Amino acid sequence: MRFTETTLPGVLLIELEPHDDERGYFMETYRAEAFAEAGIVTRFVQDNQSGSRQGVLRGLHYQIQQPQGKLVRVIAGEVFDAAVDLRRSSSSFGNWVGMRLTAEERKMVWVPPGFAHGFYTLSDWAEVLYKVTDAFAPQHDRTLIWDDPDVGIEWPLPDGKPPRLSEKDAQGKRLAEAEIFDHLPVAGDSEGWVT
Repeated sequence: MRFTETTLPGVLLIELEPHDDERGYFMETYRAEAFAEAGIVTRFVQDNQSGSRQGVLRGLHYQIQQPQGKLVRVIAGEVFDAAVDLRRSSSSFGNWVGMRLTAEERKMVWVPPGFAHGFYTLSDWAEVLYKVTDAFAPQHDRTLIWDDPDVGIEWPLPDGKPPRLSEKDAQGKRLAEAEIFDHLPVAGDSEGWVT
């Protein structure tokens, strides 16, 4: 595995190294030792998988309590994946990073706790698999609106056509009114997160 910093500190692009032969391929997608060497020392507690049709945008999601780190991988199709730093004390607060993830390229992205995360489906169909560091807590689930002009994510929308959204995602809040993280998340910390 090769770990590369993105333009957003803490968000890492991870390139997997498949071993191909005439039968197909084999690859490691997670090894605690390799992740620890890259500075990701965490425990994953839940795996999630979604399937989405072209034009669907899911996000930008985060949990204001029990924040989740996410290890995101596309196992079918192609998406544009985005993360936004919601940690007020961070030098990159309010900034975003986005990248295309495809099943064929076999790359993953690590999105630490304290970030909003979402993706837009580019292919006819895409399946996204992600490991998370804390369980889903609906009472703490929040959504940052996908098109907040103060954040300015450059989603690759064909011909400017609006994405297909869930009702929840369509009602997301702008950064200026959203609950954000007062300080950088620390594993096991659940107090003092919101403003």
